[in-house]
Amino acid sequence: MNGAQDLGGMQGFGPVAPEPDEPVFHTEWERRVFALTVAMGFTGQWNIDISRHARETLDPAQYLSSSYYQIWLAGLQKLLLRNELVSRDELASGKVTDPAVELKSILAAPEVARMLGRGGPSQREVSSEPAFAIGATVRAKNMNPPGHTRLPRYARGRVGIIDRNHGAHVLPDANAHGQGEQPQWLYSVRFAAEELWGAPDPDGDAVFIDMWESYLDPA
Repeated sequence: MNGAQDLGGMQGFGPVAPEPDEPVFHTEWERRVFALTVAMGFTGQWNIDISRHARETLDPAQYLSSSYYQIWLAGLQKLLLRNELVSRDELASGKVTDPAVELKSILAAPEVARMLGRGGPSQREVSSEPAFAIGATVRAKNMNPPGHTRLPRYARGRVGIIDRNHGAHVLPDANAHGQGEQPQWLYSVRFAAEELWGAPDPDGDAVFIDMWESYLDPA
């Protein structure tokens, strides 16, 4: 969807200023938000794409004025409320008042390192052949879906070259809305910087973007 989270290529937000030797967490509450988000992700109540969509559908003013983990916390609260795992009164008071909800699975502390190390592979098998070969010229579709997508706005309508085929992977656009995994071929597409930003680029820089097959047309 087009929202405050899709800032690639937009001007007016000031320079990017990386923090030297930035720690993983600046405060203890950030560590707890990360832990809560991971733990709830393993309960089977939602998937990673639903979680991402919950964050990107926050009010734009809230999103742009929040820090990284404030956005994570707000997205998690939205999912907890939507799935009736907490009430608004419980969130406001910080105290459990309603009966506990039985969950599909629970990530126990001794299992955290092993489960995180295993990750959540999204590669799947499909029966279709890839529509695009390495080296093929393609154009990213100029689409503005109301739901979740991993096609960045700055690349829509731009022409690139297929650089790599990653195999078939879960389609986030469907998975984020409970429509099943609907796996598709996933490509790494090389876009010249000049094609994306419209300014002459004597250095010949390029951006590589992973794109599902349904994002692309032959060019």
